[in-house]
Amino acid sequence: MKAAVLHPGGRLELSEVPVPVPANGEILVKVAACGICHTDLHYLDHGVKTFKSPVILGHEVSGTVASLGPGVTRFREGDRVLLPAVFTCGTCRPCRTGRENICDEMKMLGNHVDGAYAEFVLAPARDAFSLPSEIPLAEACLIGDAMSTPYHAVRHRAQVRLGETVAIFGCGGVGINAVQFAALAGGHVIAVDIDDRKLALARKFGARDVLNARGVERVDKELKKRTGGGVDVAMEIIGKPETIRNAYESLRPGGRLCQVGYTAEPVTLAFSKMMFQELQVIGSLGCRPSDYPELIELVRTKRAQLEPLVTGRYPLERITEGLDTLRRGEGLRGIVVMDQAN
Repeated sequence: MKAAVLHPGGRLELSEVPVPVPANGEILVKVAACGICHTDLHYLDHGVKTFKSPVILGHEVSGTVASLGPGVTRFREGDRVLLPAVFTCGTCRPCRTGRENICDEMKMLGNHVDGAYAEFVLAPARDAFSLPSEIPLAEACLIGDAMSTPYHAVRHRAQVRLGETVAIFGCGGVGINAVQFAALAGGHVIAVDIDDRKLALARKFGARDVLNARGVERVDKELKKRTGGGVDVAMEIIGKPETIRNAYESLRPGGRLCQVGYTAEPVTLAFSKMMFQELQVIGSLGCRPSDYPELIELVRTKRAQLEPLVTGRYPLERITEGLDTLRRGEGLRGIVVMDQAN
């Protein structure tokens, strides 16, 4: 089968590799589409190491069941499925206390195990989710991360409540979904970005107000001016020290910062302010398996928008074109489509 393989040093090659064979409890999925994610750029451009090397990249996956390993009874060949970005062990303390997204033994597609920039991918059957026929198969791949990560962040970590003011810093593929889920939760959403095109899209996904950070001297002061003292919730989706500090400084007393973006750089925050104003800083990673059914239902009933998120479709042979588009910050989300009929 064809696959995009990451080699040491950040070299991505399109190669012919053997089709994997499902073991006990596994399914082989014929990939319909795989989302192109900023996480891939961390591996390719910024020296972040994958646990498996070489490894097939790609972790946002939708497709159909091609074959079943021994002991699999939940699925049949041809079933439409969604795979989460991360597989969990189900037995460690986080898994047994409902926090599977921080599993001690998590295995991420395209990192710990081979991913889905390929014609086929293996997955534990217990981690896969059935996809209703109402959801388009190719676009559904984005539910696996671009939608699930901000859904978990908004609902369970930031815990956005009706009537709260919510500033979303960064309106790319993940940030735009934080906008729509915070709006669905009843928040008054202010989208913050440096791209007017993305800010215009944020309004279509539910933002009540927008702020181009390049148009003001101090983002935090402007947000406090607009909200009468600061926002209840700030969500940083970018992963830059400057925007993390801006998000933190934009909070009103009693507010909370939810950190979704990844950075390896140190960030300095005023902890005296945290104490005196009872601020909260909350991390958020991925999504719990138990949240996928309700998220899939939100998409099925069109309460959450899916199809407008896809702003580029690429065959596997043109994956570098999709990655370059992401590097330039253009559009929301590109997907690698294995069968252009999907």
